[in-house]
Amino acid sequence: MKIHKKIQFLLLLIIATSSSWAQDITVHDPVIIKQKDTYYIYCTGQGISVFSSKDLKKWKPEPAIFNEKPTWVDAVVPDFNNHIWAPDISFHNNTYYLYYSVSAFAKNTSAIAVTTNTTLDPKDPAYKWVDQGIVIQSIPNRDLWNAIDPNLTFDENNVPWLAFGSFWNGLKMVKLNPDLKSIAQPQEWYTIAKRKRTFELADTDPGDGALEAPFIFKKNGYYYQFLSWDLCCRGEKSTYKVVVGRSKNITGPYVDKEGKALNEGGGTLLIQGNENYYGAGHNGAYTMDGKDYIIFHAYDVKQKGRPVLKIKQMQWDNALWPIVDPLN
Repeated sequence: MKIHKKIQFLLLLIIATSSSWAQDITVHDPVIIKQKDTYYIYCTGQGISVFSSKDLKKWKPEPAIFNEKPTWVDAVVPDFNNHIWAPDISFHNNTYYLYYSVSAFAKNTSAIAVTTNTTLDPKDPAYKWVDQGIVIQSIPNRDLWNAIDPNLTFDENNVPWLAFGSFWNGLKMVKLNPDLKSIAQPQEWYTIAKRKRTFELADTDPGDGALEAPFIFKKNGYYYQFLSWDLCCRGEKSTYKVVVGRSKNITGPYVDKEGKALNEGGGTLLIQGNENYYGAGHNGAYTMDGKDYIIFHAYDVKQKGRPVLKIKQMQWDNALWPIVDPLN
């Protein structure tokens, strides 16, 4: 390589690495929302990681939601290090609601909480996240469900429901009060997905019973439930994949293409890993700018299993089931 070519290459490298914008960002459990002309991604990370973009391609890191962990957290998860899991973002009645989970890994010592804001733009003088505290908590030896991976949705009567869960006795849904901060009374709980498993197994190795991260998406007169099967976060041993079912009722029963209920182990495969990715999952589904998208993370083989952002457009077949192109 000639000298001037080397200099040019080095300059480009310096510019690329010093820029605050990136096309290939590390994310786990991403969700997305648009405010005005800006998209915001929220994902698992220290204090909840945040990125912004104008075009869904170049992403800029933004300040974390929590500089310090919420004051109530240590009472639920002792010595919690502020690595907050699986946020979910919604806009309702002129307020942004950001649900998130704290947990002890591989235990159902967990809680889902919510924080609110009137804007997502950190440069806006009104920008301030106000934590509203715990919405749902799971406790070992009391609950056979796990309070992580929340997703807020509304039924046809604008009644709020929170879907959530992981492993144990399946994925759950519970009705919320109109304030979106508490469980409605009398309580209504539903199991919306479940896989058979041996409860003697540790949750670090649940066999074929692993499932988590429900996401409910209204479209075509159905409620579609997207969920992740198998194991994440294990490098080349990650077997994460996304399956889907649907129901005419928000509380189910959800069934797959073959008519098998999701709470009886059903699920139609939508996304999985391949020779380029060890696994893919923990998705959200959205309609933005007149198009339907699915967002998720995948473990890049070439980058030693680093979890990277994937956003793909969803199409629909003649039977109104979602279609997504394979990973590339």
